[in-house]
Amino acid sequence: MLGYSCESRGKEAHDLYLNRMPMWVDGAIIVGAGPSGMATAACLKEKGVPSVLIEKAECIGSLWKHRTYDRLHLHIPKEFCELPLMPFPASYPTYPNRQQFLDYLESYARHFDIQPHFNESVQSAHYDTDAEIWRVTTVTCGRSSSNRVEEYTARWLIVASGENAEIVMPKLPGMKDYHGDLMHSSMYKNGSEYVGKKVLVVGCGNSGMEIALDLANFNAKPSLVVRGPVHVLPREIFGTSTFSVAVKLMRTFPVWLTDWLLVFYTWLTLGNVANYGFNRPKEGPMELKHKVGKTPILDVGTVNKIKSGHIKVVPRVTSLTNSGVRFENGLTDSYDAVILATGYRSNVPRWLKGEEKFFTVDGFPKRPSTNGWKGDHGLYAVGLGRKGLLGASMDARNIAEDIRKCYEIQKLAERCDRLQR
Repeated sequence: MLGYSCESRGKEAHDLYLNRMPMWVDGAIIVGAGPSGMATAACLKEKGVPSVLIEKAECIGSLWKHRTYDRLHLHIPKEFCELPLMPFPASYPTYPNRQQFLDYLESYARHFDIQPHFNESVQSAHYDTDAEIWRVTTVTCGRSSSNRVEEYTARWLIVASGENAEIVMPKLPGMKDYHGDLMHSSMYKNGSEYVGKKVLVVGCGNSGMEIALDLANFNAKPSLVVRGPVHVLPREIFGTSTFSVAVKLMRTFPVWLTDWLLVFYTWLTLGNVANYGFNRPKEGPMELKHKVGKTPILDVGTVNKIKSGHIKVVPRVTSLTNSGVRFENGLTDSYDAVILATGYRSNVPRWLKGEEKFFTVDGFPKRPSTNGWKGDHGLYAVGLGRKGLLGASMDARNIAEDIRKCYEIQKLAERCDRLQR
């Protein structure tokens, strides 16, 4: 993201590390200064538990600052996205934009006096069974840094590195031969440089759909690749957030009936989206979200652009050519640019060692629905349950309360030990 590799510096700095003393943290080590890490640090501080927040970027909320497009807004109302202990300003709209959310994060950090250790990339973390502590090794990763390596030790380790820590870049045949602009959606800002150009957006999640809409609004000629079954819902139902409606319905009705009502209303408002290339999965939108964490698309105008012909829906891409792509139906087309809205992944498996019991090979908790935030030996995960900012806030509160109990017992034992001496 920032044009250099923190990982490569880890090997260069290994000898320096051997001569440094570990830094003891009388509380918790938090990896990641995105919304999840910030929320956890604030909740811990409110409980009187110290923490050290480690962040590989030079700022908080780096995903929102560096990897998002200009027109991005929250897709669900702000009351479901606010972090613990501090609501959004009353002046903010229902769906805050990218800059407003970044301003909110900055205000949150100032309010709780959260001061992350920036430009430190975690190289490894493991539990020392003999000392009964966590050991976290980092390397500085700023352009002007001197390859400094640190080791932090603590009783508790909180993984807050996020579901979207690393981009997913598919390897398609012919990528090296393509002569147009080829980029991941994390690099896209707006459609101003694509006016009148043919652009292929690969991937129809919320980002892919909105980027295609943005391109159309800038008078580009976008096409959208729909790679598999997906639920498309309107962002609002009768002027109320679809997410809010779904939450209220599920308090009264079973999930299957909630899904049926959501799909029925979508059919009334958007029509049969299968006619435009969007085949629905067998499971309903809320059932699918609960089972595998797959979020339905909340349409903000893309479907209407498809209906009007301003956005073209095309099949899966099998390879790139010199001037464009080849689709799975054998047809080819030329494009001035290809934008890969192919998502992100967790980076936990790269640096957290020996915790296969708690995390999957993809870097997510194995039990997201039943205390998925708590592992063994003081290990916790926040914001990795595929439940959005609302789920991350719930994780942060649970983690802070769980650590508080242990922390108070620890301090009481230390005081008793001092008195006995």
